[in-house]
Amino acid sequence: MKFKLLLTTFLFTGMVVFAQQPQKKTAAKETTTTTQVTVKDEAKTAANERTIKVESAVVTNHTVNIAGKSVPYKATTGTLPVWDEDGKPIAGLFYTYYERSDVSNRDKRPLVISFNGGPGSASVWMHIAYTGPVVLNIDDEGYPVQPYGYKENPYSILDVADVVYVDPVNTGYSRAISKDIPKEKFFGVRADIKYLAEWINTFVTRNNRWASPKFLIGESYGTTRVSGLALELQNNQWMYLNGVVLVSPTELGIERGGPVDAALRLPYFAATAWYHKVLPTDLQSKDLTAMLPEVEMFTINELMPAIAQGGMLAPDKRKVIAAKMARYSGLSEKVILDYNLNVPTDFFWKELMRDKGFTVGRLDSRYRGIDKMSAGEGPDYNAELTSWLHSFTPAINMYIRNELNYKTDLKYNMFGSVYPWDKTGDQTGDNLRQAMAQNPFLHLLVQSGYYDGACDYFNAKYSMWQLDAAGKLKDRIFWEGYRSGHMMYLRKDDLKTANNHIRQFIQNALPKVGEAAKF
Repeated sequence: MKFKLLLTTFLFTGMVVFAQQPQKKTAAKETTTTTQVTVKDEAKTAANERTIKVESAVVTNHTVNIAGKSVPYKATTGTLPVWDEDGKPIAGLFYTYYERSDVSNRDKRPLVISFNGGPGSASVWMHIAYTGPVVLNIDDEGYPVQPYGYKENPYSILDVADVVYVDPVNTGYSRAISKDIPKEKFFGVRADIKYLAEWINTFVTRNNRWASPKFLIGESYGTTRVSGLALELQNNQWMYLNGVVLVSPTELGIERGGPVDAALRLPYFAATAWYHKVLPTDLQSKDLTAMLPEVEMFTINELMPAIAQGGMLAPDKRKVIAAKMARYSGLSEKVILDYNLNVPTDFFWKELMRDKGFTVGRLDSRYRGIDKMSAGEGPDYNAELTSWLHSFTPAINMYIRNELNYKTDLKYNMFGSVYPWDKTGDQTGDNLRQAMAQNPFLHLLVQSGYYDGACDYFNAKYSMWQLDAAGKLKDRIFWEGYRSGHMMYLRKDDLKTANNHIRQFIQNALPKVGEAAKF
């Protein structure tokens, strides 16, 4: 990545100090920096404080090569306030905003607003591993390598859209201004959507992006967040979107209890068993996407009705169903019968490779773990998350401080405390449906990894079916699957493919010149 002369600005109340900084080296790069710092007093700068600044900004200029072409961009890193009902700041949200700098008129330039999940997770994951201008220094399958760090992302969507990555309260560097601020202002399905919609309004207004086509992208719980935001922005901020991207979506408040919930897991079990080569030869010899439709049809047409029958299911029929489940899942017929055809995911992660001495990962079942004991009903830890934190935590701290020049002693919260989280009122799937019904311009893209056991791909498909039960929106809803897990972009092949899918989605969701929003 090439860096031009960097102009950085830190905005606080107090004195303004100008300093010409000498050339200094960052991770495998050289930069020349001119710094403008606003400080509380002459002796104390933001870099040695651990309190949130409600408003701050650092601006740097860079270039990145995307698909062989040089793309210049400006990065703004800082905080903007969350306002209460009386117009007083109650929190500062940390964000990083990338704008392509060779664009003179942003009225037609798409803006993507990016959230991760948790709900107590920072935006770090998609920021420095998926859509942004840098990606982690990892191997081609997503495993950590040393030295830790980052490199330019040749697949970033920055060529076609500007992107802002937002950290909700208690994630990243975002904080409430006081411990006296009620947690209920932030920590709950509805509260989260409400204050973030207000913040987005502030951001869009401050950056003069009202005319721009707008897209939301969320991962994991971020899909709950952006699904709710789609309607909240329309109804209470009067801000209309062109697209929503759901990466590894949650259940979105769509009911699926009992037999439905139990049955929908099986296609994920089958994908994971295929990856670890424990299926019967005839299934194992097929390609993954050639094998899965058979499992999906069995799940819908046979397994779901069988589980619904419970104790009324005839013993011979129960045995037939269990045998098919064993064939598709890599588990034994006995343990499936022991669980009354309802095998928990925790047990699956422990059982699938128990005889080989391994567990499999929750968020990405390609990863293997080692437990203290082979016995037990679930793994000791999440093998994939431990692996990911190896790579992400050093990289984001290095990148923000060294490349984006944002200096603070606040701890960057990869995961922050947001509990108790109020889960009531989660109708976000229906919120998204209503937003699409009201807005003919609004399109939806769903991205799922086949080996994701937390937000599995078949549950994502089910959500899409229920979200559009009448089939009236299907020409604006798209699904893509990838041969990786929850963070499908950590696998190099999927990083390229998934970004291309987003790029195409954005371009296809933009209306033609003169096209009106009407059915």
